Amino acid sequence: MRALNFGSLNIDYVYSVAHTVKPGETLSAGSCSSFCGGKGLNQSVALARAGAEVFHAGSIGSDGEMLREKLDEFGVNTDFISVTTGQSGHAIIQVSDDGQNAILVYGGANKTITEKQIDDVLASFNAGDFLFLQNEINSVEYLIRKAKSMGLTTVFNPSPFTPEILSLPLGSLSFIVVNETEANELTGKTSANDIISAFSEKYSGVNVLLTLGEDGSVCSFNGEFCRQPAFRVKAVDTTAAGDTFTGFFFAFLDRVGVREALRVASAASALAVSRAGASDSVPTVDEVMSFLSTHE
Repeated sequence: MRALNFGSLNIDYVYSVAHTVKPGETLSAGSCSSFCGGKGLNQSVALARAGAEVFHAGSIGSDGEMLREKLDEFGVNTDFISVTTGQSGHAIIQVSDDGQNAILVYGGANKTITEKQIDDVLASFNAGDFLFLQNEINSVEYLIRKAKSMGLTTVFNPSPFTPEILSLPLGSLSFIVVNETEANELTGKTSANDIISAFSEKYSGVNVLLTLGEDGSVCSFNGEFCRQPAFRVKAVDTTAAGDTFTGFFFAFLDRVGVREALRVASAASALAVSRAGASDSVPTVDEVMSFLSTHE
């Protein structure tokens, strides 16, 4: 699998708190740590950890060299990362004692992507290669349309959800990856079956990967409907759970088929939530296989 991830690169500042801050409340944090993150970076790390050949494209500021180094560390090709003036993207993440999170994201260099930069990067890729996108960079519409014209297999995770997503050419995608909240925003539906049906009616031919938190995951792929329960683990930090799931699912899809890919991705996500951090919480393939050998 040859994958280009045109995605965000963020420095994550993670604060441990008793509970996420309420409006008007001032709360003392128990600790503060910094990690490399961003949905784009996290998914690239997960894809690489799962064995895919991964190229990351995007932009960082002069303060973001640690982000490039982190991708290099995991074996991701970083030739298509550019350096701009100004700050890199960053996130303020609250992680509560029960492992849930609340995230504030600043786009920074992630919002400086130009059409020329996109054209220059995509010139190195061919029909059938995978393109991964999230909603933490600009020029997403241009990327989707350009990828469609080139015959790329485009995977879009519309997170964080914004109203502008409703005007994107989502019918040009190969896959859309959504959680319950994003799916409801796009379809107005709440149950998994209704969500899948609504996507089929609205975006015919687009495969759907739906994550349901503790209720597991569902995939509609080439007319096949599959469901996978979640593995029960103690959550420490859910920050990169969805990104880990996405990376492992697509890295394994061609190798083992949709049902087993869901199972592998679920195991990888379970391991990720049991650890602190974003990209640093992504497990290796060996760790995932070991987990699966002891869990039904």
